[in-house]
Amino acid sequence: MNSGLPASAAPLGGAGIPKAKFCRYYAKDKTCFYGDECQFLHEDPSMASLPLHGGGSPVPLSMAGGGGTPAVYSLGGSAAACPGGTGTGVPKKSETLGPAGTSLDGQLLAIPGMEGASMSDATLTNSYFSSSFIGVNGFGSPAESKYSMMQRMTTSSSSPSLLNDGAKNFSHSTHDPVNSPTSSLFSDFGALSISQRRKTPNPAASEFIPKGAPRMATMAQSTVQAFPLPLCPHPGLSSSTAAALAPGMSLSAGSSPLHSPKITPHTSPAPRRRSHTPNPANYMVPNPASDQGTHIIQKETVGGTTYFYTDNTPAPMAGMVFPTYHIYPPTVPHVAYMQPKANAPSFFMADELRQELINRHLITMAQIDHSENPDVPSEVDSYHSLFPLEPLLPPNRMQKTSNFSYITSCYKAVNSKDDLPYCLRRIHAFRLVNTKCMMLVDMWKKIQHSNCVTLREVFTTKAFGDHSLVFSYDFHAGAETMFSRHFNDPAADSYFTKRKWGQHEPPPPRQHAGLLPESLIWAYIVQLSSALRTIHTAGLACRVMDPSKILITGKTRLRVNCVGVFDVLTFDNSQTNHLALMPQYQQADLVSLGKVVLALACNSLAGIQRENLQKAMELVSINYSSDLKNLILYLLTEQSRLRSVNDIMPMIGARFYTQLDASQMRNDVIEEDLAKEVQNGRLFRLLAKLGTINERPEFQKDPTWSETGDRYLLKLFRDHLFHQVTEAGTPWIDLSHIVSCLNKLDAGIPEKISLVSRDEKSVLVVTYSDLKRCFDSTFQELLAAASGSL
Repeated sequence: MNSGLPASAAPLGGAGIPKAKFCRYYAKDKTCFYGDECQFLHEDPSMASLPLHGGGSPVPLSMAGGGGTPAVYSLGGSAAACPGGTGTGVPKKSETLGPAGTSLDGQLLAIPGMEGASMSDATLTNSYFSSSFIGVNGFGSPAESKYSMMQRMTTSSSSPSLLNDGAKNFSHSTHDPVNSPTSSLFSDFGALSISQRRKTPNPAASEFIPKGAPRMATMAQSTVQAFPLPLCPHPGLSSSTAAALAPGMSLSAGSSPLHSPKITPHTSPAPRRRSHTPNPANYMVPNPASDQGTHIIQKETVGGTTYFYTDNTPAPMAGMVFPTYHIYPPTVPHVAYMQPKANAPSFFMADELRQELINRHLITMAQIDHSENPDVPSEVDSYHSLFPLEPLLPPNRMQKTSNFSYITSCYKAVNSKDDLPYCLRRIHAFRLVNTKCMMLVDMWKKIQHSNCVTLREVFTTKAFGDHSLVFSYDFHAGAETMFSRHFNDPAADSYFTKRKWGQHEPPPPRQHAGLLPESLIWAYIVQLSSALRTIHTAGLACRVMDPSKILITGKTRLRVNCVGVFDVLTFDNSQTNHLALMPQYQQADLVSLGKVVLALACNSLAGIQRENLQKAMELVSINYSSDLKNLILYLLTEQSRLRSVNDIMPMIGARFYTQLDASQMRNDVIEEDLAKEVQNGRLFRLLAKLGTINERPEFQKDPTWSETGDRYLLKLFRDHLFHQVTEAGTPWIDLSHIVSCLNKLDAGIPEKISLVSRDEKSVLVVTYSDLKRCFDSTFQELLAAASGSL
């Protein structure tokens, strides 16, 4: 039965909500971003064809009235069925447009396409790329005048600002297709002289068929029929129950109730896609649209540029409930089953990790008393606050190091340019003759690796009273050398010590009984080989693979230190190609790595001496695997060809996976400790604000300020928070009560709380939302007074 309305005003999905307004974007450019899912009219009586729009039944309009005579619509607003038609006409309305007051009554026009002929693909609305997206359900208000809407449509561009839209949610109750004053907008727009320009579809491209803001499904245009069926991912939207949606849900299928399409993004969508942590609201239900072979395209407009990217996230589940304030979840199962300590705190990180971090902070902030150490300058180049990291010996007791053949010293210092701590390695009495070596320094600055201490700069200075060369490295607080951790016990060398005549040789040490576990040695091998691989790939050589120059942070984290020092100290100005000897130095690095591994396996530096090599290898064969023995032999044996650090990768084999697994498990434990502390900073700020309000002696010359008004409620809340007592009158100390109440205050939930005065004569029942309002207003009053605005 003909309802007297255009076909495109048929309810969505065949029943429910009619279309009562004309789409101003279609009237402007003959194109609409939403295509067949648009909730507004796309009909134009001056068009050559009339596409069915709105998801109605694919029946020609001539058949809607029950007869074969085309319907005739008045541009003034009335629609009458021709003789023989059974449709009910809509009373004619005469509207004036603007100050001119031109009447549109009496102008009749037969709409083409009513004779029942099917339309071709060329007549379909081309909903190609719009320069901006409008993620809203409707435009304007039912009560606003039609002239203002038309004026806004004709003066605005096809890319309206999302922030200036007068968009309102489409409501069935406020959009009566017959009685609403806006129902004649279709006929009003028909009287306008609208350009007939139309963008022809590109058969080779894919057409975007919007499903919501900013979500839309894309299909090949060649598969789109002349009258496509409604694409409703949710079955409920294809029936008359579409009007009964959940609050915040859009009529456009697939739109998220938690996404605000009214806000134009200010950054590229790439940063959001780089974050792989899911939003709690993204625990979704399956989207039937994905079952139909369609994929979701995300569209965002940033600074006039439109971005398109794939978004396979399904629509959010309605009725999800999340906590209204911050709570503390239990330990995640995969960390709980690692069997941590039974007395691990619930609200704070583990004591071992806390102590380690505190020690690092203490070392980072340590300073020296210059009155007792006059030899340490207060400033060196752009560095200040020097603190010696090695014992300061008198000049007559200083000895040259076995590595560099120069006297060296090490300091922690703060760079005045960025206020960051660095480690300064000073080479005593060294005069830099030629600055060509800075080419190698620049190459070292580019080395960024997790197992290598990064070189930042090299400079000369006279601040120490001589010509000194200073290397600046990243500072890793609390690090110790491999020599001090594993080779500082003289008793470990007893197995390799020569015996006097008649003395019995002691039994060889065993693993876990004087020797290091093999898993720890492989962990060191993986890290050291990784650092060498990066250095050799850059065309450089380490040249400092020595236990005294390898730093250990934490339990097993290694970093190669003092890189680049040899390249500067041994720089030869007579050579034209300063990288010619790098392959030779790289071969020496592999030999040095083999010595370090052998020393670790013997737990003694005496084992790498030439006279003890045979005995050391026998010790390795007895206590460790053949893979470790073969690796040591390969590194220490001279080869006829150039070796590479990559050659030892097959010997390491699947132990890489063991180290990767251990590293990720350690990361899980640290993340769990971090999760315990993530809310503590916020709670501290809350307590700090509360402390500035409670018991304030005077404010604005009012000594009773903290005892009256909103401040009195906060005082009682402070008593409720900290001064609870048991039935016996003893103090009730419960950290969970304090944390829970502070979180509820910060969230301002509607839960009620009873505040009792100290004399117990009055009880105030308030909500946390009331307390939060009092708390915020009072603290803002203090801030205003502190800034002088009061």
